[in-house]
Amino acid sequence: MTAITTLTTRALLLDMDGTLVDSDAVVERCWRRWAEEQGLDPDDVLRDVHGRQGHATMALLLPDRPAELNHADNRRMLEQEATDVDGVVAVPGAPAFLAALADLPHALVTSADERLAQARMRAAGLPMPEVRVTAERVGAGKPDPEGFLKGAAELGFAPEDCIVLEDSEVGMAAGRAAGMRVVGVGARAAAYRPTVHVPTLDHVQVEALEGGALRLHISP
Repeated sequence: MTAITTLTTRALLLDMDGTLVDSDAVVERCWRRWAEEQGLDPDDVLRDVHGRQGHATMALLLPDRPAELNHADNRRMLEQEATDVDGVVAVPGAPAFLAALADLPHALVTSADERLAQARMRAAGLPMPEVRVTAERVGAGKPDPEGFLKGAAELGFAPEDCIVLEDSEVGMAAGRAAGMRVVGVGARAAAYRPTVHVPTLDHVQVEALEGGALRLHISP
């Protein structure tokens, strides 16, 4: 008999890349190009890019490089990524999952800026959540908890009343730092200590309870 895990909450905070949208093809193209420009091993670079804002990844990889160069490259890369959506698709289960959340409290919390988030959600055929916290709305990106805390506040809930859905190490660290439980989505998420892990969003069902609570039914 298959065991079902249940989690009760008031609101859900959703990462985008890797959680709702599979954008790995674009991410790899853009970051391989940047790595080669900097004389770095692209495979080493790709191990550090998931979940962070681009300039933060650049600072991690090139700690002595002036911040203004990282921010300039980040702006250029965001432009490239927003206009390159070849291969961007919905993560399995994401369309049905977001449809189930349509009238329930949820927010998008992403390291992408507004333009990139719009481009990728549109390319994946997914509805954009009304409440969203994008890169330009935070002073510190993941793994800092600011984005998740801001998302919870805009929905009107305390951090402990929210559950985060994430795929990346820094995203899960941000969720835990915000005092929230974390559902890890996808293959790479299993290694980063989520509260519970699912291979895809097909394994998560949402039930609205009386009084406004939400219950997640999570199957292995």
